[in-house]
Amino acid sequence: MQETLQQLGIHWTKLIAQTINFGIVLFILWRWAYRPILQLLEERRQKIATSMLQADKIKVELARTEAARTEILSNANAQANKLIEEARAVAARVPEQETQKAITAAEQIITKAREAAAADHARMLTELRREVGRLVVATTGKVAGKVLTPEDQQRLAEEANRELAA
Repeated sequence: MQETLQQLGIHWTKLIAQTINFGIVLFILWRWAYRPILQLLEERRQKIATSMLQADKIKVELARTEAARTEILSNANAQANKLIEEARAVAARVPEQETQKAITAAEQIITKAREAAAADHARMLTELRREVGRLVVATTGKVAGKVLTPEDQQRLAEEANRELAA
């Protein structure tokens, strides 16, 4: 057996030394290369999970904002209808000119209420989109591990806004 191993060029002393060297290299790689890389991957996985939770919270906030906007609009419409009915009741008692003034005033109030609700809704959506864009850019920068260029930040913010619009 010893002769066969020597004919193949295998020497026990060299084989044992190479096995020990391989074990040392394996230990060094595991200790200072593989373990830090695995730890970095776990940190990134946690950052992504946190970002997903934030995105879910933003979606919930958007739904709540939409419900509040709908409620404001319905209240404004109810008040406007009430004012119109009051104006019609007054109009039955006053001359035609006074009737027109009351109806015009009610319509102006309705228009102003709708404009205020629309402006408030637009403002809330703009703020929400800006915040989502900022969070997406910040999260992507953290996950990617590099500083994003202004073009990358703009592109990511626009993609996030398109996702929210859908």
